[in-house]
Amino acid sequence: MARGGINKAVVQEARQALLARGANPSIDAVRVELGNTGSKTTISRYLKELEPSSREPVAARVRMGDTLNGMVQTLLDQLMEEGQEVISQATEAFDLQRAALEKQIIELRSELATAERNSAIQQAAVETQRTELATTQSSLQAELTRNAGLNQRCTDLEFLVAEKDKHIQSLEEKHVQARGALEHYREAAKEQRDQDQRKHESQLHEMQVEQRKLRETITVNQNDLTRLNRDNERLLGEARQKTKALHTQEALVQSLNTQIETLRQGEAKSVGVAEHLMEQISALREEVKALHKATAVAELREQETAVLLAAVQKENEQLRKPGIDEPGLEEGGYVSSGVDEKQIAEHAKPSKPPRR
Repeated sequence: MARGGINKAVVQEARQALLARGANPSIDAVRVELGNTGSKTTISRYLKELEPSSREPVAARVRMGDTLNGMVQTLLDQLMEEGQEVISQATEAFDLQRAALEKQIIELRSELATAERNSAIQQAAVETQRTELATTQSSLQAELTRNAGLNQRCTDLEFLVAEKDKHIQSLEEKHVQARGALEHYREAAKEQRDQDQRKHESQLHEMQVEQRKLRETITVNQNDLTRLNRDNERLLGEARQKTKALHTQEALVQSLNTQIETLRQGEAKSVGVAEHLMEQISALREEVKALHKATAVAELREQETAVLLAAVQKENEQLRKPGIDEPGLEEGGYVSSGVDEKQIAEHAKPSKPPRR
């Protein structure tokens, strides 16, 4: 270890060594004895201080005290040098720790700014989702109202179709009755003609006698036939009109069935759209819940970062306070450097990063 400098005890020891060898304790001789170290001015000052005491006889006890004093002084210099080295190491460790803490503070501030930006972005996204949710709910309400109107229209049309079916059934029953009456009349007329024919054949041999009566009967029958033909034509005309009305009613029923099918398809589409909107609303609600959770986590991280930043600032302020005492001297004993190695190691240890 290099010497920290010369002192009076070292000069006195070199001077006594020169005197013991019988040499002149000059400034250059003392400096050579000290290994060419020390300032000549300092050596001269120490020699002048030692000259009055050198003229007196030196006792063994005094020489031993001077030797111990020199050893103590040497040990003191070594302790001062070691203390200075420890202080330098502690200062370097403190500077490194402070730089690391400042860097960590900068990173934490950057993370805090990033978290704030992310929180602002997430808040804006939440507001957007809320707006979209409100729009979707209003659209769903409108679709539900429209669906209710369509259901009411379908109910009214089904009721109308039922009334039309009853009317058509009544017309069909009347048509069947008219057709039955016409067939019955035709059968009756045919049976009457057959009877007349048979009667005419059976009474052919009496035609001569009853010619006038037969003529009258034929005239009556012809009139009846004319009336019956007119009635038949009238009935046929009514039947044609009823058939035409029936065809019109059938076309109307077909049109109503087509409209009902169209309304049913529209109702099915409305139900599908409503289900799709409900699924979108459920998905949006899940996204809103996830965004709320992410915002809570970001706020928790922000609070943890603020607490950690406050702790780091407090620790930095404590580290900036003077914590190392200057080394002192005590007579005839070892002087501590005032630095607790355990405390220095604790300050030099890097702080544990916060749990993410």
